[in-house]
Amino acid sequence: MSRDRDRDRDQDRYRDRPYREPRPRDPEIPEGVDAGGIDRSLRQELRTLSKENAEGVGGHLVMVGRALDAEDFDLALAHAEAASRRAGRVAGVRETLGVVHYRRGEWAKALAEFRTARRLSGTHHLIPLMADAERGLGRPERALELAASPEARTLGADEQVELGIVVAGARADMGQTAAAVLHLRDLLARTRDSDPWLARLRYAYAAALEGDGQSAEARAWFQRAAEADTHGETDAAELLGGEAEPLILDLGDDEDDEVDAPAPPAPHDGDRDGRPSRSSEPEEGAGR
Repeated sequence: MSRDRDRDRDQDRYRDRPYREPRPRDPEIPEGVDAGGIDRSLRQELRTLSKENAEGVGGHLVMVGRALDAEDFDLALAHAEAASRRAGRVAGVRETLGVVHYRRGEWAKALAEFRTARRLSGTHHLIPLMADAERGLGRPERALELAASPEARTLGADEQVELGIVVAGARADMGQTAAAVLHLRDLLARTRDSDPWLARLRYAYAAALEGDGQSAEARAWFQRAAEADTHGETDAAELLGGEAEPLILDLGDDEDDEVDAPAPPAPHDGDRDGRPSRSSEPEEGAGR
């Protein structure tokens, strides 16, 4: 009888334990991949882990980057989740998982990871991505609230531009297309030709113009975006059908045989280096 009671007690103990799904198997990390291929600040964060765990997590993060570059989002997710299981308290790891969800269009999961990363790190650089995730969830008003927060004013110049593009998209989502145009026009007025975000900003401005029904203006700014896009960050050239390529003319000795290339339409209210002036501005506002 005593043995039966012990057996019943053990069965009750196991019955009361919550069922746990078996831990997924981590994807393999190819030989030669190590944490040396990730950002220095993220390597610094991994120093809070044991050496063996840091090397494993670092390898998974390197593979996330490679998979994202190859647009293999399933493999990127597998490695990001593996890194998160091994280092869930490291802000950069949670941010990486959020970026993968963001690239996959999984807005709610991305936002949850970004919030966790922001809480762990105490920094605010993820506000532009968080705001864009809110847009993806159909909540442009919340995107604008994030952009208007005191923390958003502490962002660096590049992050301010990214947030401005998101704000313009949120305005457009709400039907405030003229406000979207104005918001990006103001950002362009403060942008130099040497700024690394010039192509993206011109592209966003062109898209805002198109959304506002200004087709000719939009085409001219897609042209300017393509001219500034030396790293292929946008699809402006494809949208123009390759018209951003320089036009080569066959100029013979006979002047009558020369062909004049049609000049692209000049952007309205713009100066020669691509920055729009502040005159004739529509009402206030901001696009993704």
